[in-house]
Amino acid sequence: MFDPIQLMKSIKIDKESIELAIEYDILPYMAKRYIELFSYKGAVSLLNAFRLGLKRGIRCNTLKISCYDLLNKIKNRIIVKQTPWVPYGFWVLESNVDIGATPEYLFGYYHPQGIASMIPPIILNPEPHDKVLDMCAAPGSKTTQLAQIMENKGVILALDVDRDRMRALRSNISRLGIHNVITFLLDARKIVNVGEKFDKVLVDAPCTGEGLIPLMPERRKSRTFYDIMVLMRLQYELLKAAILVTKKEGIIVYSTCSIAPEENEVIIDSILKEFKGKIEIVDISSYGEKGFTEIYGLRLSKELEFCLRLYPHVHRTEGFFICKIKKKI
Repeated sequence: MFDPIQLMKSIKIDKESIELAIEYDILPYMAKRYIELFSYKGAVSLLNAFRLGLKRGIRCNTLKISCYDLLNKIKNRIIVKQTPWVPYGFWVLESNVDIGATPEYLFGYYHPQGIASMIPPIILNPEPHDKVLDMCAAPGSKTTQLAQIMENKGVILALDVDRDRMRALRSNISRLGIHNVITFLLDARKIVNVGEKFDKVLVDAPCTGEGLIPLMPERRKSRTFYDIMVLMRLQYELLKAAILVTKKEGIIVYSTCSIAPEENEVIIDSILKEFKGKIEIVDISSYGEKGFTEIYGLRLSKELEFCLRLYPHVHRTEGFFICKIKKKI
């Protein structure tokens, strides 16, 4: 894997990035990286989108209700707009109620969920007969969406290390009427010791959450480059474990709610080197922007252009990175 210290040294803080950091109240290293990745104009556009915030999203739970019936039930209280990516995903344009406290929410007819967050399960696309692993599952938005896609059939093993978040996962599973999920409190990196193989694996990895700044402004200064360096090792180890427990011809989807290439393309590039000839990247770039093949003057695998990036200032979603990997051997 790329040496994080080398990556950090390649980012030279200058007057321009400091001025941008002061104006938008972010850390200087973030401003410099955004200028490097998107140009000065693109960085300003991104930072303005951070200030504007985002519309919240809801996912219709088609295991319990049709989207048509749900929209009829909530139309006098919640105004929504369908997303272009997910037929049962909706932006909340206006609401005169708390969307997390309506009867429809409590009955499990819908689930509050970021729009970009709905795309990794769509990309993984598990079949009803599949055995699926969700490695970092809690609090369960993607887990329950996977179950919805699978029509409550097959089996999903949902892992997490946080006991409190696991309670939230189990609560959401119950509220949404999910029957095909087994939850287990376990560090997902240890799944290789269990001896099971899976058809599909989702690695929605822990990350700095830079893509969530429009929704959580405190993240502008709550994460440093040191946090990125710590998380890079965890992300790499999780993805490596995912590949090891995936069946031949199986699919792994790696995603983060971060726009930092250190947590995304750098991880995938390193995995491609370790599993050379054994895995390949499936092209999903048509959903949005292509992945980076060069960062801060460092060249990465050309396959990374097949990955998907979503941005607040381009797609009006959380910032997200998604990569679809096929295991060949």
